[in-house]
Amino acid sequence: MPARIPTASILETLASAIPKAFEQAQNSSANHQKNFIALHIIHLDAASKMETVRAGDGIKLVGERAFEDCFIDMINRVLVVKKGTSVADRTVKFVAGYIKFLNAKWEAKREEPTYDDDESTATRFTHRLLKHFLKAFQARDKNVRYRVVCFVAETISQLVRICTTTCGFALMERVRDKESFIRVQAVAALAKICVLEYLLAHDPSADVRRAALLNIPVTAQTLPSVLARTRDVDLTVRRLVYGSVLLAHAELPDDAMPGAAHPRVLTIAQREQIVRNGLGDREPVVRAAAGKLVGAWVDAVGVGTEKGAIHEDLVAFLGTFDLRESAVVEDALLSVFVTRVDVFDALEFDEEFWNGLTPEKAFLVRVFVDHCVSTKENARLEKMLPVVTAHAFRIQSAYNSLLDTQAAVEEAGGDEEVADDHEFVLAELLRLALNLDYADEIGRRRLEQFVRHMISQEALPSGLVTRCLDVLRVLSSSERDLIRVVVEVVHELRDANDDDEVNELINDDADTTIDGSTTVLPRALRGPKPPMEMTPGERERADAMDLRCLDLCIGMLERVNGTFEENSTLEGILGELIVPAVKRKELVLREKGLVCLGLCCLIARRMALNSFQLFLSQVQTAPEVLKLRVLQVVFDVLMVHESDFLANASVGGGRVIEFLLQVLGNEESDKVQTLICTGFAKLMLSGMISDERVLISLALIYLSPDTAENQELRQCLSYFFPAYSYSAPAHQRLMQKVFLPVFDQLSKGYRELDEDQEMVSPAQVCAMFADWTDPQKAIEAQGQSSDKMVHMDMASSILRALFNRDVLRSDKKVLCQTLVKLVLPPETDDDDKVRTLKLLVHNLRTRRPPRDASALAALVKFDDALSNRFEKQLEDFNEAEYRQLQSLQELFEFLDDILPLDEDENEEEDITPQKRPARKRRSESVTTDATSTVDEWAGTPPRSKGGKAKSKRRRTTQSDDEEDEYDTVEGPPALPTRSMPRRAATKKVDMTPIVLEGDDDGEDEGDFDDAQDEEDKESTPVPRSKRHVAIKTAAKSASVKSKLVKRKGDREQGYYHDDDDVLEPADSIMDSGSEREEDNEVDGMLGE
Repeated sequence: MPARIPTASILETLASAIPKAFEQAQNSSANHQKNFIALHIIHLDAASKMETVRAGDGIKLVGERAFEDCFIDMINRVLVVKKGTSVADRTVKFVAGYIKFLNAKWEAKREEPTYDDDESTATRFTHRLLKHFLKAFQARDKNVRYRVVCFVAETISQLVRICTTTCGFALMERVRDKESFIRVQAVAALAKICVLEYLLAHDPSADVRRAALLNIPVTAQTLPSVLARTRDVDLTVRRLVYGSVLLAHAELPDDAMPGAAHPRVLTIAQREQIVRNGLGDREPVVRAAAGKLVGAWVDAVGVGTEKGAIHEDLVAFLGTFDLRESAVVEDALLSVFVTRVDVFDALEFDEEFWNGLTPEKAFLVRVFVDHCVSTKENARLEKMLPVVTAHAFRIQSAYNSLLDTQAAVEEAGGDEEVADDHEFVLAELLRLALNLDYADEIGRRRLEQFVRHMISQEALPSGLVTRCLDVLRVLSSSERDLIRVVVEVVHELRDANDDDEVNELINDDADTTIDGSTTVLPRALRGPKPPMEMTPGERERADAMDLRCLDLCIGMLERVNGTFEENSTLEGILGELIVPAVKRKELVLREKGLVCLGLCCLIARRMALNSFQLFLSQVQTAPEVLKLRVLQVVFDVLMVHESDFLANASVGGGRVIEFLLQVLGNEESDKVQTLICTGFAKLMLSGMISDERVLISLALIYLSPDTAENQELRQCLSYFFPAYSYSAPAHQRLMQKVFLPVFDQLSKGYRELDEDQEMVSPAQVCAMFADWTDPQKAIEAQGQSSDKMVHMDMASSILRALFNRDVLRSDKKVLCQTLVKLVLPPETDDDDKVRTLKLLVHNLRTRRPPRDASALAALVKFDDALSNRFEKQLEDFNEAEYRQLQSLQELFEFLDDILPLDEDENEEEDITPQKRPARKRRSESVTTDATSTVDEWAGTPPRSKGGKAKSKRRRTTQSDDEEDEYDTVEGPPALPTRSMPRRAATKKVDMTPIVLEGDDDGEDEGDFDDAQDEEDKESTPVPRSKRHVAIKTAAKSASVKSKLVKRKGDREQGYYHDDDDVLEPADSIMDSGSEREEDNEVDGMLGE
């Protein structure tokens, strides 16, 4: 039985020895190991001091208890020290080191065969410290929480042996601490006991995500979370992904096993994601880190193989990508050339390299030559470029290999991947041919003849047609020569049985120009037999030949810059190939025919004027695939022939925009919506149109909850609005004009959201418009200065809207808070605008003050800012004197119609409807009439003499000479709802054909039709489709009083109708009743 020993001597020894060890440890980390040993001796000596209790039935560890109390007292002195103190940091490391040292000694003792005790001095000491640390996790002092988490982070490997669950829960609470530096330490501790994907992806602090990234183990399970940080908002996090985490796995020793992030272990999609996000990053430091990583991959993928020439490592590097499908392989290889100059300088392409071309080798040499051309490495280029004649033979050999492989696949079911490899090699050789030196005339002619022969073969894959045309464009002496070659090939393909006769006819009808090129006179193609005389097999083959010919025509027209009149040879293929393809019912043929016709319209102004109606008719009835191509043609034609379609808004331009807005408002396809919005954005940015209806529609679509899943559209418009607003003061002025109608519709939509929908709040909408119209952010281009008064006019329109008693209290609150965000000019000479603002604010505060306290406070703040900013102009503020000013008469007429609210009369109360059940896709959230919105928001209508407000009815039309009392903005129409009154009859949608003036000298200008005298009756509401678009972006639902020009001649009568209100979709060459009618319409389209 142990003897009873007094504890006084033990306490005296511990009270001096332990503080001495801590004092030495806090000054330098070099003496930590010495103090570990000294403390351990003292600890064991103290542990040997025990007392008996309960008459010898138990013992009391008084020595251990005394040591632990003194040790914890030293720790408590460190807990209150704030972050960044070095002596405290060294003390933390000392404590963690001692716990590790103590447990290591116990582990060594447990290995002895005579030791069978599961509990020891080390375990009891560690458990006591853990309990003490957990108590401090809830401390109020942030320094205490920080230090205690630091202790746990340093000692977590020892503490988890005691209680893993307790440590995990406590650290997860600290991960949600309000102080980011505490969360960082908690993440570092959690990294050793649990997975950190959630913190890495969702923690709002960049420091926490950075700590999680550096501590998370990279495995196959955690790798997706690590790669997701390549798109992190924090620059440092993105750089660390490439420069620390992934680079460490790429630079493994030779004897180490590759981990989950090694380039050979990564999947093709993961490698492409790393390259795409890294090399495409907007920050140079991130791109540099990604480039260094990609350069290290070249060495990493060569480990374990026989290393010879440099190009073998590059071939192995390219083999880790999918060359045929990937769009980032070229960027990766160019990055290697830039970051690894040693690799670029050591590259050589000898005869052995050219004899065994693979897709990787062909891609390598082509990118190498392109890089030398872009960097003007002329000396290196001359040394590496092949001779033209030799390259022509290589192309011929590659083409023959492709034909053999295709034949083997068709006959015996060979490997299609081999055929794809041969096709890829041939495509790269053709791209390489674009940069050759064609001083060798013999080689040039041989290559030209062979490429021409290739495009005339049916076996040539369609993907190689454009490559061949690029080579022919370089080899041809002029565009006319290129067109001649393509026309000859079309002759041969469409009339294969009479090749000799066709070639003879072409040669007989050819003229030779001064420069030696040959011009083919316009002449009708012979073409194949009529379809009725063909067998099904012949008809199928003829359709395939037509598709190939249309592909050739598309490729040729894309490379022609001259006008249609300068290349009269095109008239033959237009009449015999393109127009019949447009009339075909097969979707593929019609699509290619319309694309060809659209390309012809880009170089033929008269054809564009005659054919534009055809494209618009196809937009209404075509399926999505064809509609996308036709809309591309429409916007291309509008941009090229701007003066003919958009310059005269009263005749054609306004009707074109109105029609496209109607299509956008009724469209259900996300792709079509994106295409139309992108086209409108380009037209607005270029200044070709400045239609307020378009701007309203784009804003509504951008902020509508129904387009939340259409990320392509959102990304396009998120770039468009800042770029458009800041590019010119006039654009900011237009944004200011459309603010109120957009706000009104979005505010109504926000209150009518479905259960599963999310939308930006009205306050955010106001903040965005305040930022877009900020005159300080406008770019001051040469010849124009920023409009300093745009926010003053915006404030004036907001104040007028606040007088409207129909505006909800919540909307008034948001508008009042928007006033204080506006930027008032430091000074202005326009005293009338200053007086107008002051009068509006003064009357609003006295006659219609906001009932919301925060709204009233914001209004008072704006009033004070206005008075302080323009103190001199408002020094003698007198409303009676201002009434004598002629310039303010309109303002006082508006104010005189406003009556103050009675005490028992409340403003419009907010109505919070219960959320409706979720619908499948579309909603009516922000559907309204922009024009009527502005009318309603302009102010309260005048009261009658009896004191009651006049009955208010939504106006759907306005005559040309009718002016609203306040500024109005035309915009998208209201979608009819069931609460509207019954209508007389249903009318067709207004899709009046667009009549545009040509420039023929002999044509008369035409007489304008008389304007209608009476307004059209409102239409019966049309039932909504299942997935109706939320924003009706069409123009007014009533008839548009546009004036159409009556054109003379049969050509115009075929496409433009006398009916002013209806565009007949069926009246096109697609739906004609007979072949004779089709021929007449074709003649009308060609202007014959």
